[in-house]
Amino acid sequence: MPITIHIPKTDDLWDPIKEEFITQPAVTLQLEHSLLSISKWEAKYHRPFLGKKDNKTGEEMLDYIRMMTIAPKVSPEVYYRLSQENMDEIMHYVENPMTATTVRENGTPSREIVTSELIYYWMISLGIPFECQKWHLNRLMMLIRVCSAKNAKPRKMSKGEIHRRNSALNAARRAQLHSTG
Repeated sequence: MPITIHIPKTDDLWDPIKEEFITQPAVTLQLEHSLLSISKWEAKYHRPFLGKKDNKTGEEMLDYIRMMTIAPKVSPEVYYRLSQENMDEIMHYVENPMTATTVRENGTPSREIVTSELIYYWMISLGIPFECQKWHLNRLMMLIRVCSAKNAKPRKMSKGEIHRRNSALNAARRAQLHSTG
């Protein structure tokens, strides 16, 4: 689900060459935080987008917003007109989980560096169709977690659990067969 950002018209930009004020028209941007957007950003910067939030410059974040843009041929200057309110709205959208589903984590953080190629690998290995690359990233990641949890092998029982289960089964058989051993 894309987000719509409205940038109002401006007529207060000064052109020093023509010595006149320039009017910039109002613009509406459609943005989509998706695996496709992240893969474009990583192709340009050659490093993972996900992970530390404070490791991106303002220009790199503007680039990511450009890559989130669905409409083609948006003038590059438009992105410099984004207000702080626009940026806050975009960051709120990016951080939105976009789902009510939760998956219980084991509490230990992964040390694996997550890149777009790794997410594509997860999609392939879990049979998730490529149309999902345009989903909101947080929703896609939740689907990957759900598929992984549902496909996980059951946990092996401990020796004590096996002993208790076998004792309970033996007791039930003795009771059913009216046997003592």
